[in-house]
Amino acid sequence: QVQVVESGGGLVQPGGSLRLSCTASRLAFDNYPMGWFRQAPGKEREKISCISGSGASTYFADSVKGRFTISRDSAQNTLYLQMDSLQPEDTAMYYCVADPGLQVLVTNRMCSGDFSVWGQGTQVTVSS
Repeated sequence: QVQVVESGGGLVQPGGSLRLSCTASRLAFDNYPMGWFRQAPGKEREKISCISGSGASTYFADSVKGRFTISRDSAQNTLYLQMDSLQPEDTAMYYCVADPGLQVLVTNRMCSGDFSVWGQGTQVTVSS
């Protein structure tokens, strides 16, 4: 059973940066797709970034493209989300997701399918 735990959220000023981390509990970390979602109060959940098992393919939603970077470290079983040029509209709970069942397809243009493993979330607040 794969479990994921996020960390790294917090309060940051507009224009600032944060790096979120997500540690997965199971070996063979580099076999399955992972990603990040976010949800702000009163808004729908948004898929913001995905990465393939090998790391060769990454997807970003238009809302974060050019500002966020996703990466994974197989040696540490850890997924990262580097967030730069943060704005108040980035304020949300951020969730790490994983697809050990290999149902998700990640290309540079799309991230389709359902992630079966979700973390508890880490809050990111962008405010002056």
